[in-house]
Amino acid sequence: MHKTVFRFLLFFFGLSLNLGAQDFSTLWQAHFSYNDIVDVVSGNDKIYAAAQNAVFEYDTLTEEIKTITTVEGLSGEQITTILYSEEFQYLVIGYETGLIEVYSEIDNSVLTVVDILEKENITPANKSINHFYEHEGLVYISTDYGVSVYDLERLEFGDTYFLGNGGSQIIVNQVTVLNNEIFAACSSANGLKKADLSNPNLIDFSQWTTVIGGNFVRINTVGEQAYAVRANRAFFEITNTSFTQLFVLPLTPTDTEVSENNLIISNVNTIQVYDENAQLIASYTGNQDFDTRFSSAVQINDEVYIGTEDFGVLKTSVSDGLTYTEVKPNGPLFNEIFRLNAESEVVWATFGNYTPAFDPAPLTSRGLSYLKDEVWEDIPFDSVLGARDLSRISVNPFNPSQVFVSSFHDGILEINNFQPTILYNQENSGLESLVVPGAPNFISIRVSASIFDNNGVLWSMSARAPNPLKSYDPNSGSWQGYDFSSIIEDTLLGEFGFFDIAIDNNGTKWIGGYANGLYAYNESLANPLKNITSEEQNNLPYPRVTALEIDNRNQLWVGTFSGLRVLYNTSGFFDDPNPTLNSIIILEDGIAQELLEYQTITDIEVDGSNNKWIGTVDAGVFYFSPDGQNTIYHFTKDNSPLPSNRITDISIDPINGIVYIATTRGMLSFRAGGSKPEETLEDAFAYPNPVRPEYDVLGYNDLNDINKGIKISGLTENVNIKITDIEGNLVAEAQSNINLRSSTANYNFAIDGGTAVWNGKNLANSIVRTGVYLVMISDLDSFETKVLKVLIVR
Repeated sequence: MHKTVFRFLLFFFGLSLNLGAQDFSTLWQAHFSYNDIVDVVSGNDKIYAAAQNAVFEYDTLTEEIKTITTVEGLSGEQITTILYSEEFQYLVIGYETGLIEVYSEIDNSVLTVVDILEKENITPANKSINHFYEHEGLVYISTDYGVSVYDLERLEFGDTYFLGNGGSQIIVNQVTVLNNEIFAACSSANGLKKADLSNPNLIDFSQWTTVIGGNFVRINTVGEQAYAVRANRAFFEITNTSFTQLFVLPLTPTDTEVSENNLIISNVNTIQVYDENAQLIASYTGNQDFDTRFSSAVQINDEVYIGTEDFGVLKTSVSDGLTYTEVKPNGPLFNEIFRLNAESEVVWATFGNYTPAFDPAPLTSRGLSYLKDEVWEDIPFDSVLGARDLSRISVNPFNPSQVFVSSFHDGILEINNFQPTILYNQENSGLESLVVPGAPNFISIRVSASIFDNNGVLWSMSARAPNPLKSYDPNSGSWQGYDFSSIIEDTLLGEFGFFDIAIDNNGTKWIGGYANGLYAYNESLANPLKNITSEEQNNLPYPRVTALEIDNRNQLWVGTFSGLRVLYNTSGFFDDPNPTLNSIIILEDGIAQELLEYQTITDIEVDGSNNKWIGTVDAGVFYFSPDGQNTIYHFTKDNSPLPSNRITDISIDPINGIVYIATTRGMLSFRAGGSKPEETLEDAFAYPNPVRPEYDVLGYNDLNDINKGIKISGLTENVNIKITDIEGNLVAEAQSNINLRSSTANYNFAIDGGTAVWNGKNLANSIVRTGVYLVMISDLDSFETKVLKVLIVR
């Protein structure tokens, strides 16, 4: 629940709006990258490092790391600067949008301050937070419009200073206070400005004087003097009586920080530490192991902590400077995950990309990451045999240690036991390059979608290839290409690429194209290839088919550039001269509407309960009941930890039902609670068992809260479960496909795929008493049975 607090202010903002952010940590887990560090600050023997959209805290005494992410209440926007207040134990976080968040170390709460973000007389381009400076309980906020003041004790805004001529908005990069004077380093030839801090009329631009002209980028107070840096790298000393240029820096700083009474100047390749008299006492550069760009640095005692672009924070000692240790939370290589695969016990992530029109340029050289045993590991680009624009991941269902990763320029990369072994291209496989007239030596093998069939054969799609559909049998090493020329007459321009591929129970390959709609291919038929493109004839809302999924009933769910459709009779597609897709019509406020009308669908996934997870390009993630009639969840960045509403991919772990959601700003996982049904009841079990009072899992009505209730896992697809007391009295009953957890019927006992959830209530809707309860499971198809015992202690 958001709490809104309004406070009346006299100047500029009028009403200060603070929002208490929500903590989502019970069901969500963040998987952000912490390699690219924006800013580093220190306080109370800790460092705080801001990555692109998350922060981590490192205790220098205990070496413990704690993350602060969207799960804890952050916005997920692009961070520009941070400040730690030792007096108030607040971490203040600034964003390029003008948003400010205040994280309390005392109670781990996040206060969202939207005054600058929502101010209408400042254009969005001028709202970026450039720097925070704390002085006597006030934070001076340097922005692209001027300086605003924020009171940390009262958590409200004070005055705002527009320092340009006539009170116009100008860029202020940083401020500092020296001898009760406030100095502002300004860009665009507005120079270094100062004013008397005790002047009650600082909102009047005429009360500020220009000390010297030029573009000033940094200013800091160290001891009894301040030091300022101009964009031309000139380094100035400011005292109570003088303003003197001391020397010229080798590069323009990216950041300056004051730590241990030293001035630490960071540029892209060097960290320089100066004492309070501007004497250089230490300098640090990268080395062969850590060839990277620097962003920011701080010093605590004899240790220097350096923010980098590729390795998180590097720790070194003041006296050494040659040896670095990485300090960062575990996470993937990058936030910009393009494709996911969580179908085995490992979660794979790639970071390649191509445009919506299937242009691979500019090529990305980023390697890939995988999550195994809750630890992220990386395969860097220099280990992937030169494969660029890595995208779709397919895991061999008969050999999960064998993984194939599509490259939208270089072919298919094979990985065995987490080691890249072969890069398949036009020379060592059946893959084909596109052919550019007049450029016979140009090679680009653009493999996008891929999938394994039930026989362990890999099927893939290559853009602009003579035979775009390929099959590869890893056991025999044989390749086969399939001709699409009856539909794609012009290989180069007739179809730009293929978004997705799915295989149904009949062996038909369903393929989503950019220009030619929905393709179907079945090599066992006399006429194996067919497609539909028309909205008028086929009810396909757009010929650009972006996502495909076969559900547990062999029905094809079709996502397009402009809406969702379902093909219920996949078996009759080839025989029907004019096959028609179906819209899903729902009632919303009593009015019939089309489900996801005009939405651009990016992915469709089906879980063990046949529910549908659907990602969109700008509306977040939807979770629907099997027929789409009920919306179980609709997650956006406003009501969940998703850092963006632009979903790039979704993948579901079939064992534990965890849903992995990739966005353009990072990945989250959601504990949905369902699981894939098992073949037998042999491994069925109940947990927690025994159920103790301190577990606090009984009596809750929301069965979607997977932290509550008693779970029965390892169920088969179609079961009936009866729970009785030890005397045989029926306490609760549920049946697959009837008592669904996603139902709006408010069941006390429901089944979700391979897992059932019971809230501990009996048929009279009361929590059961202490005792032993029998869980009798019956498979309605195979007639297999199993009985479990659960001890409940009230």
